[in-house]
Amino acid sequence: MPVVNISISLLNKFFPGKDLNELIDSLPYIGLDIEGIDNETIRVEYNPNRPDFASGYGIVRALKGILEIETGIPKFQLFKNNIYKINVESLVKQTRPVIVALVAKKNDVHDNEAIKQLISIQEDLHNGLGRRRKKASIGIHDLDTIKFPITYKTVSDDFSFVPLGGTSSNTIKQILNESDSGRKYGHILEKSNRYPIIVDEDNNVLSFPPIINGNVTRVTPETNNLFIEITANNQKTADDILAILAITFHDTGFEIHNVSINNSGMIQFTPKIDTLSIDVDVSYINSLLGLELTKKEIVLSLKKSRLDAYAADTDIITCIVPRYRTDILHAIDIVEEVAIGYGIYNLKPTMSAWNSVGQKSSLSIYFDIVRRTLAGLNMLEVVNFSLVNKNSQYDLMGLKTPDNVLTVDATKSKDHEVLRASMIPSLLQSLSHNVHSQYPQKLFEIGKIFYRDNTIKEIWCLAAVIAHNDADFTEIKSIMQTFLKVAFDKDVFTQENANSFFIEGRSARVILDKKHNIGIIGEVTPLAIDNFKIRVPVSAFEL
Repeated sequence: MPVVNISISLLNKFFPGKDLNELIDSLPYIGLDIEGIDNETIRVEYNPNRPDFASGYGIVRALKGILEIETGIPKFQLFKNNIYKINVESLVKQTRPVIVALVAKKNDVHDNEAIKQLISIQEDLHNGLGRRRKKASIGIHDLDTIKFPITYKTVSDDFSFVPLGGTSSNTIKQILNESDSGRKYGHILEKSNRYPIIVDEDNNVLSFPPIINGNVTRVTPETNNLFIEITANNQKTADDILAILAITFHDTGFEIHNVSINNSGMIQFTPKIDTLSIDVDVSYINSLLGLELTKKEIVLSLKKSRLDAYAADTDIITCIVPRYRTDILHAIDIVEEVAIGYGIYNLKPTMSAWNSVGQKSSLSIYFDIVRRTLAGLNMLEVVNFSLVNKNSQYDLMGLKTPDNVLTVDATKSKDHEVLRASMIPSLLQSLSHNVHSQYPQKLFEIGKIFYRDNTIKEIWCLAAVIAHNDADFTEIKSIMQTFLKVAFDKDVFTQENANSFFIEGRSARVILDKKHNIGIIGEVTPLAIDNFKIRVPVSAFEL
């Protein structure tokens, strides 16, 4: 969970005369966990779904509401202009297609602490909404070093500029291969032979997103006016992050000015500060909270959570959500905000209307017996995904992919293409990942397999493998028979039967009560062993 440091001087600035202990005691009631307190700072852990808490200013904003110092949506003034412009070249669509931006100006006394807070919020937003810069990345620049208009374009890897903190020009290729940030984030651009660059009218490089900024526009302790740009693969993610930055910069005393972005003739202005409207029934709120709140009480509670709300003549509450509250999507989120505004400490626990005692299901008890018995036979349990790679399920086993295989439509991951029809390939995959570990290796898995009959069927199965130089049919058969006898007092025998998984003449069906075919057993084919790059013989069974 992310942690943010709240300066005690910041709390004293925004809550003059308020008892510090009272403020600290209020923090858990807005969803924060206190990690530690010293003479200068309070360390608090916040939920990643509240990225607006990534700075002390966002927490101050919430505290003002819960303490009824300021309620409702925070006042926000956006200065509109046609001065700050970005032109987007069409080729960036192939690399990192989205760019949004704002300008933040501060005309009063320089506040170095505010600048530090705002730069520190950058990494939390990178790691959270930005998914470690893969979905979005932020660049913060000294506005006074930039000549507009700005151009967002792509370049080849021999393009050079002075990166942040550098003293000489480096090519894109050098930055990707030799710098810390290039090695850390270069994989985001690895599928492209063109690279995104942001330059001003004088061709000074502002940023090579998502890798590193240019040195010309670096922020210094003397910087007052800022230009903030976000590049992304997704428009909503970029707009959400910019909205959080806009309200945060505004709260620190900056004037927020919009930026116009010309993308192939389509003009948009950012930041976007539109609101979201959600209707919620009063009875829905009360039923979930176990309360009997009036419409007036619900509206007040929502305003204390820094939202706006109003009630019509009906029992419907209309809630207005500011853009920076990216965590609110549904009526259930509004119920949570009512609870916070009402005060978690005011909710009284009640006894459940149903008294019952939980216990394990019969299936869980059955599985526990299986696990304990196989563990006693020196077997190690593994857990694999039911969605697997088609290549490992069929091709590596030397099998043709059947027409009725259950596939994922438009899968975005090669590792999750089909539902497995057998667990033996999954266990061979586990062995292939552990070829450097000590042998013998003995693995088992309890899981589901899937097949298509008239309908789609899913069945719980048990599979096991042994791998070492002397692994053979006799050993795996003795393990299987011992397991079934000890665990369930069942005797089985094997009947020779050809199976594509196993060597001809070294495979069989497993027969229970002389009539029920309950599985397969055998020595895995050398072809499959080689394809999975396993270095020793393997025997397996599946029941």
